[in-house]
Amino acid sequence: MITVERYSEKHKSLWDSFITESKNQSFLFRRDFMDYHADRFTDYSLMIYDEKKLVAVVPANVNDDQLISHQGLSYGGILFENQIRLSETIDVVKCVLEYLNKHSIQIWEIKLIPRMYHSRPSDELDWILFKLNAKLIRRDTALTIDNRTFHLSYQERRKRSIKKAAKRSIQLKKGFEEIAPFWTEVLVPNLLSKHGVRPVHTLKEIELLASRFPENIQQHSIYLDGNIVAGCTMFLNNTVAHAQYISGTDIGRDAGCLDFLFDFLIKEEYIKYNYFDFGICNEQGGVLINKGLLDWKEGFGARTIGHDFYQIHTSKYHMLNNYMS
Repeated sequence: MITVERYSEKHKSLWDSFITESKNQSFLFRRDFMDYHADRFTDYSLMIYDEKKLVAVVPANVNDDQLISHQGLSYGGILFENQIRLSETIDVVKCVLEYLNKHSIQIWEIKLIPRMYHSRPSDELDWILFKLNAKLIRRDTALTIDNRTFHLSYQERRKRSIKKAAKRSIQLKKGFEEIAPFWTEVLVPNLLSKHGVRPVHTLKEIELLASRFPENIQQHSIYLDGNIVAGCTMFLNNTVAHAQYISGTDIGRDAGCLDFLFDFLIKEEYIKYNYFDFGICNEQGGVLINKGLLDWKEGFGARTIGHDFYQIHTSKYHMLNNYMS
């Protein structure tokens, strides 16, 4: 007996406990992360039970007649409990679609959780989307290093840049107190001058999140002659070390400091993670690739992993009635 229920604050402890034990989890789905921007989105997260056991959750918000894998997060989809079987996941998705359709939500937009976040095989949703004739609406390209395999050699330009920085008076720093200097002196000025935008998180927001998740959010900065010239804000999950924010001043880049920092992060600080993820290099809804970002990230030996976005019409739930031969 599968039932679907909307998340409410009374479920916070149960939700968070489920997230930490699910087979395709990320700390981004913890309520203290999701709810920091609750004023911007109408939360419509769902909890799915088999009898009284919680077997899946859907982190999402609602926008008009659409349910969207949470717009405040990089990915979403469905999180499943560790031992769930394929046939059970199909029943879960069917019941979610029926529930949404009954509540006048016509479209479900899903941002799949990239496979590198899976702690065990968790591609059930991929097959279900195929069965439903779901529409692929976007595919981003994330540049990632797989630490479980032989590392590709750095590009020669990266090697020269790292050697140049090593000859200078540089200092690496790590810690919460490094967030504010990075935000105010490097990241925000760079984004404003080069792209006319600000980071998704304000300084106040990222400091709040870092205080809530001190094991998952780490700031690394590099100083040249006593001045901060580059930095990276890392989001850490069980299997993935993800570079959420990367930025360097013109002086820092010219001196090779950003390359030096990433050589340290890749080869020393986060070598024990399965994946070191640089993030995407896409623009305009995924249809264009930023050539400079692609060249820089691939220069460290990173290669492509896809982030897929799908749309499902909730009225198609009946297509999951028959799926066994």
